[in-house]
Amino acid sequence: MATTAVQLDVAGIEVRLSSPDKIYFAELGISKLDLANYAIGVGEGFLAGLRMRPTTLERWPGGVREGMRMATRADGKGDAFYQKRAPEKRPEWVDVAEITFPSGRKATAIIPSNLATIIWAMNLGTLRFHPWPVTAPQVDLVDQLRIDLDPQPGTDFADATVAALELREVMGELGLEPYPKTSGGRGIHVFCMIEPVSFVDARHAAIAIGRELARRMPDRVTVDWWKENRGERIFVDFNQMARDRLMASPYSVRPVPQARVSAPLTWDEVPQVHPDDFTVVTMPQRYRERGDVWAPLYSSKPQSVEQALRRYELGLSMGLTDMPYPPEYPKMPGEPPRVQPSKQKRDDSQYSSPSV
Repeated sequence: MATTAVQLDVAGIEVRLSSPDKIYFAELGISKLDLANYAIGVGEGFLAGLRMRPTTLERWPGGVREGMRMATRADGKGDAFYQKRAPEKRPEWVDVAEITFPSGRKATAIIPSNLATIIWAMNLGTLRFHPWPVTAPQVDLVDQLRIDLDPQPGTDFADATVAALELREVMGELGLEPYPKTSGGRGIHVFCMIEPVSFVDARHAAIAIGRELARRMPDRVTVDWWKENRGERIFVDFNQMARDRLMASPYSVRPVPQARVSAPLTWDEVPQVHPDDFTVVTMPQRYRERGDVWAPLYSSKPQSVEQALRRYELGLSMGLTDMPYPPEYPKMPGEPPRVQPSKQKRDDSQYSSPSV
């Protein structure tokens, strides 16, 4: 294997790959070149999930080894980090767009418009790509509704699949056509193309959907933002629809020893698969045999979230409120106090989920 930089022809664009033999997943012997070849092998599907969407890069320049950790907001030290702003030095074929963070600050983010941009980012050590649910140039209008089914301690992927199948019914009743994928971990992500709406409306639609799912499956699903209230249930993380709160793209590589990937699924597959089935090693063969099973998502007609928003408004009329935003957000209109229920001195019944 080459030990010096190589030039890859990526759909007609030359991309330089430095240190192609550098090992990123030691247990599997997967090198940077292997990762690039993986991305090229699933390229059409990989790009479809990122095309023209502002994208945060999750960079692991030292590869994935035991004991490595991600830098946090509180502690900037770590072996990996999120890069939200486009590098100043970048090829001319790497497109960018201006985005606005919750604080009101603006930044320039990459918006992949070609497969070469993905390979270029992988050369920087990027494993997971986190696209915004918007498409440039309309970067303030959400056109992709995303529901995150997040297993809590005591639950696992099998529990998430049960919730996902019921979620499909809920969304269908609200006029939405959802598509599932593995998160690369224990959870399931469900995406849907929608008519463009504001971030606030998209989040409210996700809250309404989550509340209805929790109403139907109270012993299995929760929308409680506070961990102390979730129990051994699947958490519908509605705040993943808040501005700058992102999910991994389809085909992104999770930084775990197995090199699992976020795998698009058909609904028939949901109760039959396990996250370990989909890795950098196994996904290319699946892709050769089946192509991108999410191609119908991208060609589907965008649907309205109006029914979900009416369900949200009905909840307000019955005494519910908005839900807490992530801690880095400024105080939002209609938001309840960001104090966990065990520390509140007032009635916290607003956190319950009556039937709506």
